[in-house]
Amino acid sequence: MKISGHLKIKTAIITALIVSLSYQSHSQDDVNENQFWKHVRFGGGVGLSFGDGFFSGTLAPNAVYEFNPRFALGLGLNGTYNKQKGFYKSTIFGASVIGLYNPIPELQVSGEFEELHVNTSFDDSQFENDRYWVPALFVGLGYRANNVIFGMRYDLLYNRNKSVYADPWMPFVRVFF
Repeated sequence: MKISGHLKIKTAIITALIVSLSYQSHSQDDVNENQFWKHVRFGGGVGLSFGDGFFSGTLAPNAVYEFNPRFALGLGLNGTYNKQKGFYKSTIFGASVIGLYNPIPELQVSGEFEELHVNTSFDDSQFENDRYWVPALFVGLGYRANNVIFGMRYDLLYNRNKSVYADPWMPFVRVFF
């Protein structure tokens, strides 16, 4: 089969257009992806507490997407291990969704829904081991200085018998990079 010169030119032009559009589309995806990551901030918390046979460790990473300088929305994870020697041990795992609003650069208002799974086992059989889910809905207000926020939050769903927190009022420090 013989291909005419005119068909060869058309094939070359179509191939060049496809390659060009493919490259341009791929380049545009790279630009969009780079723009996305410019708006993502990572942060979280690390906690350690120990003394007199007690140990507690927490790791709570999170990430937020800044839609603009005033509003951000993100996700977080939480993992905690507690142990009181000769009494109990517990693991707590969960996730959260957080919204941040800055009416002015120095002031941050936050809302966060958190759902945690608690698994507690006691060394003494007179206490019953316990596994349950517990929600928390926090509203907070903080002072923002660059990427660090100091503030106070309140758990609207606080349950004294089930909450993993000692009190519905909690100070916080958030850091985002």
